[in-house]
Amino acid sequence: MRVIALLIALAILLACGCQLKAQYDDTDSTYKRWFVGTSLFVFLGNLDTENPPNFVQLNLGYRLSGKDVLTLAVKTWKYAWPNGIHPFFNSAYKKAEEKFPGYIREYGISVSYTRFLWEGLFADLNVMPTYQVFVNDNGEKISDGFQMFNSYRIGYHFKLFDDLLFIQPSICITHRAYHTELPDGFRQLDDKWSKFIYGEPGLNVGFNF
Repeated sequence: MRVIALLIALAILLACGCQLKAQYDDTDSTYKRWFVGTSLFVFLGNLDTENPPNFVQLNLGYRLSGKDVLTLAVKTWKYAWPNGIHPFFNSAYKKAEEKFPGYIREYGISVSYTRFLWEGLFADLNVMPTYQVFVNDNGEKISDGFQMFNSYRIGYHFKLFDDLLFIQPSICITHRAYHTELPDGFRQLDDKWSKFIYGEPGLNVGFNF
């Protein structure tokens, strides 16, 4: 689902005939400093009928310069399989024997720093503390917790419609840098998997103002 959505978005982007431009020149002070956006890629995951994340994300960003960007984002989502299972490259994802006895709902506020390296090519560091709620199969809260969830991303920034909109396809490494102890049933499954996921795609979109 996610890979298909990314390919469709890129195909539309190339087919629409819009003028694609490079990132902002440091000598140009006329570009828009602020933007709002979201992760279109993860949002489309809400269409998943088996494990919908009920994902919501709102980004607010500010361009410190033509090459440096800070972004604050509020996010919430839920998941029923360990985060260490790659959703595309590991057949264990969505296997019944790997499913939590319920699900985890997370609420996070992330801060990211983006540095443009060449033209629209960028690298991004995102750090996000999250509050976790553990829910059993009966829909009852059984515990809560805390997690530090980081992502290390590289991607490309396309400006659309005279810089009114932008789209950023990317690839990243996600890292669960720290989390409190999970409750029984959740912990045993989570401990089997890495704290890193490599090669997770992304597709941020936004509106400049």
